[in-house]
Amino acid sequence: MKKNSIKYSRMNGEVQRELSKIIAQDIKDPRIHPMTSVVSVEVTPDLKYAKVFVSVLGSDEQKENTHAGLKSAASHIRSELAKRLNLRNTPELTFFMDDSIEYGVKMSKRIDELTQSEKRDSIEE
Repeated sequence: MKKNSIKYSRMNGEVQRELSKIIAQDIKDPRIHPMTSVVSVEVTPDLKYAKVFVSVLGSDEQKENTHAGLKSAASHIRSELAKRLNLRNTPELTFFMDDSIEYGVKMSKRIDELTQSEKRDSIEE
């Protein structure tokens, strides 16, 4: 399977969808923050390994705890994924923290603040 093929992107999307459901509904580890989302998944073409990019809206301590919780639950998550998806091989999961959602929220707030201040400045003039 080629890395840029439609089948490959569909596989990544399906694994991402199922991992999101598993993490949100099935994992009961208290270390995993409720505002955890799977941003993207990169499965190798041979389906042996998967990089899972996870974003957590919370403090740095909550991010670290969530990462530790996901690492310890990786084998359980993998077995759940095997039950839900009919794959030749179930990939070994490696979790990476991704700050893109948090960065987007911060930038959105900054843009809102700028537009508010510009409105105030134009009203004062």
